[in-house]
Amino acid sequence: MRRQVPERHYKFGDGTELTLGRRTLIMGILNATPDSFSDGGRFQAVESAVAHARKMADDGVDMIDIGGESTRPGFVPVPLEEELSRVLPVIRAVREALPGMPISIDTYKAETARAAIEAGAHILNDIWALKGDPKMAEVAAEYGCPVILNHNRHDRNYGDFVADVVADLQESVAIARTHGIPEANIWLDPGIGFAKNYEENMTLMAHLDRLSALGYPVLLGTSRKKFIRETLQLPVDELAFGTAATVTLGIAQGCQIMRVHDVAQMKQNARMADAIVYGRE
Repeated sequence: MRRQVPERHYKFGDGTELTLGRRTLIMGILNATPDSFSDGGRFQAVESAVAHARKMADDGVDMIDIGGESTRPGFVPVPLEEELSRVLPVIRAVREALPGMPISIDTYKAETARAAIEAGAHILNDIWALKGDPKMAEVAAEYGCPVILNHNRHDRNYGDFVADVVADLQESVAIARTHGIPEANIWLDPGIGFAKNYEENMTLMAHLDRLSALGYPVLLGTSRKKFIRETLQLPVDELAFGTAATVTLGIAQGCQIMRVHDVAQMKQNARMADAIVYGRE
C-alpha cells in the first residue's frame, strides 16, 4: 500500500513557498564556518557560499540550511557577534541570488534566529529543541516560522533509549505549543550524532518510525556523520553511498526531509525511494 501523507503548505512573507508531503524534500547544508567536520572553511566567504548554493539549486535542492557555528562533538561555542558576522551576509546573498529558495538558519541562539529571519531566513533549525535558549520559542512564535526540534540532551543517562528520545521531543513540542507555535510549524529531528553513541545512533535509525508516528514532519540529518564513518571505515569524503543507505531507511520509516551535503546523489536516491513509497509522480 502506498503511503498517504497529509500535505502541509507554507507561504512565507516574501512570497517563498514550500510544500511537505508530496515527496521527500532535500535540505542542502551550507556551512559558513571554518571548522565543520565535513567542509569546514570551504564556504565561509560569501562568494563561495553563493556559488555552492547555486550548485545545490541546480542539483534540485528544496531548501538550504545555513549555519555559522560547528556543532560537531567537542565544538567550541562561537560568540554571538561572530556567528552573526558569518551567517547574515550569506543569508542576504543567497536570498538575492536565489529568490524563492526557502532558507533555514541553523542556530540555538534566539538573537541569531531573530536577526537571520530579518535578513531573509524562513525556518529555524534548533539543535537544542527550544531547551537551550528560553527565548527561541518566542522568536518562532513571533515570526510564525517552522521550527525544527532536534533531539539533544546534556544527561546521557538514558533508561529506555528510544522511549526517552520520544519523550524528550514531546517535551519540546509542549514548549512550542505553550508558546503558541502551531502544530503545522513543528518539525522533529531525531538528532543523530547528538548525545548518542554509536550503538544508540544505530538503534534510533532502526526506530525512526516511532518519531514519524507522532504526526509531525521528521527531518533526518545523517549526512557523512561519524556512525557512518565508523561502520564503513572510510574518510568523510567517501560516504555518499553510506549516507544514501540511511536516507533510504529514513524514507521507508516516514521521514519527509533529508539534510545532506551531496544534493545531486541524495535527490536521485530519494526520487527512487519515493517512487516505491509514495508512487511515481
